[in-house]
Amino acid sequence: MTTPTPTNGPTPAFFAQAAISFGLSLIAVAVGVALLPVDPWIRAFLAVGLLYTVTSAFTLAKVVRDRQEDSALAHRVDRARVDKLIAEHDPFRVD
Repeated sequence: MTTPTPTNGPTPAFFAQAAISFGLSLIAVAVGVALLPVDPWIRAFLAVGLLYTVTSAFTLAKVVRDRQEDSALAHRVDRARVDKLIAEHDPFRVD
């Protein structure tokens, strides 16, 4: 019986790349909205929409991560139960 090896988290380089990419894209869109040649209320509406999109993306990422962690935990518990049953089973035992 082999036990699955735990997967390691993202490397620091990958995390840095993702954070920098997010920061640059957020700054680029914010600058684009700020320099858009429209009335201030339209600019404010787009800025609020941008903030709402960003917070919604973080919330969605957290929910997906939590669901994945719950699923992994349930699988580990089920696997532990099966391992216990297999360890306790003796096919040569006579009742």
